[in-house]
Amino acid sequence: MRLIDHLIAGSGSSPAGPSSGRTGEVFDPNSGAVQAHVALGDAAVLNRAVEAAKAAQPAWAATNPQRRARVMFEFKRLVEASMDDLAHLLSSEHGKVVADSKGDIQRGLEVIEFCCGIPHVLKGEYTQGAGPGIDVYSMRQPLGIGAGITPFNFPAMIPLWMSGVAIAVGNAFIIKPSERDPSVPVRLAELFLEAGLPAGICQVVHGDKEMVDAILDHPDIAAVSFVGSSDIAHYVYNRGVAAGKRVQAMGGAKNHGIVMPDADLDQVVTDLAGAAFGSAGERCMALPVVVPVGEDTAERLREKLVPAIAALRVGVSTDGEAHYGPVVTAAHKAKVEAWIATAEAEGGELVVDGRGFTLQGHEQGFFVGPTLIDHVTPEMTSYQEEIFGPVLQIVRAKDFEEALSLPSKHQYGNGVAIFTRNGHAAREFAARVNVGMVGINVPIPVPVAYHTFGGWKRSAFGDTNQHGMEGVKFWTKVKTVTARWPDGGVGDGANAFVIPTMG
Repeated sequence: MRLIDHLIAGSGSSPAGPSSGRTGEVFDPNSGAVQAHVALGDAAVLNRAVEAAKAAQPAWAATNPQRRARVMFEFKRLVEASMDDLAHLLSSEHGKVVADSKGDIQRGLEVIEFCCGIPHVLKGEYTQGAGPGIDVYSMRQPLGIGAGITPFNFPAMIPLWMSGVAIAVGNAFIIKPSERDPSVPVRLAELFLEAGLPAGICQVVHGDKEMVDAILDHPDIAAVSFVGSSDIAHYVYNRGVAAGKRVQAMGGAKNHGIVMPDADLDQVVTDLAGAAFGSAGERCMALPVVVPVGEDTAERLREKLVPAIAALRVGVSTDGEAHYGPVVTAAHKAKVEAWIATAEAEGGELVVDGRGFTLQGHEQGFFVGPTLIDHVTPEMTSYQEEIFGPVLQIVRAKDFEEALSLPSKHQYGNGVAIFTRNGHAAREFAARVNVGMVGINVPIPVPVAYHTFGGWKRSAFGDTNQHGMEGVKFWTKVKTVTARWPDGGVGDGANAFVIPTMG
């Protein structure tokens, strides 16, 4: 059985010294079997990674931006050439179907494409003649060492979102991936080395809360980016900031899809099938709540949803015909099914029940069938909390204002979508809704890589979003220079270097 170890300073997959001796299990979600163990590191493992980063980072920061960009170009080429192998590796540990795994990798690569243009975005501001003989200019400089703590649901995309920008602007970067599916981040770090990244600039350390706390407390780590549940995001933000770090911590979500009476319901149902059930619903940008406006809209939508859900194919990760695969662990399967039971107990109408789903030949796999629950109300805990599984809830709204209020008042504010043919309604909704990312006839409104990703309320802690220019700002600090060159020729004695004074 494989032991997934640490990547330290370019030394392959072996740690530079002994690990803590603790390990965690990595499952095959399709069969339920343990396929590997991951070495869980501690503060000593992190210290070795930080020392390697400290040794390598100054020279990398001094490397001119176009040379750093060339490493990004080569890294992109290597990842694309390894797409099939990476996708199958990802699916084997996460459970999502291979097509979804390729999408996971591709969306991460789009941020790497943005990073290939890093010389342009690092250009500072310049003002000539801000005062008599005075010029003012700014420069963006790396922070030093950054760290990313990434979740199980996107083991390629989110490490790429974080590491690409952090490294391109001149930092060293340490990734702490989820211990549930840790192999792809290790492989990505190896491909960075193959692309020409100096040893010590991108490293992977594995672990659980002990490693997270070590990262948050380490005095030489200047910034931390996190994606995970809201409670943990809040903890990471508070502990990291208390330690003097710059922190961005992205949390949970309960994204709503508002369906206006004039919407194209056939397109809406197609969009919901992918947005609610794709990747088994294990996405912070999934669409687990649909809000039809008016009873007629609700009845027509439900009538179309039921056969569409029945047509969904749940299969193993390598099934090219499957719409989605298993969830990541047996514990997560039990959690999702418990939420379905809670919703029913709270008064929701269980239209399609996905509990107890099994796949012939894979009876021990972590499969949950697609589930549809109608007549859900805002008072239900199953509506208030994130289920993170293949469960779609219908919350009926009597009019536009009630539909607008639902996502606006919810504790999470990651993403929202509205489906309508009415441009005025869409414009009004986008302007007024209290949510960070809005889709108009787009079910999963993840911005393109040269814009920025981030939610509001309990979906995000910190003031700076991920990737795009917001990512560049997060991983750099601005230095502003005010320069005055006194009159005088070259070699004009002491007057060439007089500091101007008042008076």
